[in-house]
Amino acid sequence: MKASQADILIVPGLGNSGPDHWQTRWQAKLSTARRVEIGNWDRPHLVDWVERLTRAVNTAKKPVILVAHSLGVVTVAHAAPQFDEGKVAGAYLVAMPDIEDASLLPDALKGVASDPIPRAPLPFPSVLVASRTDPYAAWTKAETIAHAWGAQFQDAGDAGHINAESGQGPWPEGLLSFAKFMSRLA
Repeated sequence: MKASQADILIVPGLGNSGPDHWQTRWQAKLSTARRVEIGNWDRPHLVDWVERLTRAVNTAKKPVILVAHSLGVVTVAHAAPQFDEGKVAGAYLVAMPDIEDASLLPDALKGVASDPIPRAPLPFPSVLVASRTDPYAAWTKAETIAHAWGAQFQDAGDAGHINAESGQGPWPEGLLSFAKFMSRLA
C-alpha cells in the first residue's frame, strides 16, 4: 500500500510528541498523515483517548494506517474492538509502556496504571517495535504482548524510549521499517 492510498493517523503518547520527535517529522513528510487529537496530552484519561481515536478511525475516508507511540500504542489496543470492521489496514506500534507496572511510569501516567494491557489479537496486521533499554517497559514484556496481539515483533536494540530524548529524533531506521511494513499491506 502506498501512503497516498491511506489515512495515516499519528497517535502520540504523553506530551504529544514534540517538534523533534520522529512522529512529528513523519507527519510533516507524509502527505496523508494527520495527528489524532485525543485529549489532554499531559494528564491522559484512557477512556477519552480511546473514544476520540475510535471516532477518528471510524470517520476516515480511506483505509487507516495507525502510527502509535508509547501510550498511543496502549490506546490503539484498547480501541481496536471498537473500530468498524475493515477500517484499519495496519498499525505500526512503537515503544509500548508497561502500564501494568506503575513503578516504571512517570507520575502523569500513574492514573492509567490500573488499566490492564489488552491481550486479544489485533484484527489487523501490526508491528510492535521495542527497545531493549526502554525505561517504561521490559523488552520481554513487549515481546509477550506482541505475541498475544499477533503483531510482528521488531527489536530496536539500545534505543531508550524511541523518542527525541533518547536520541531518536528523525529515526531513519524506523522510517525504513515503516515503509517495508506499508509495502506488505494490501
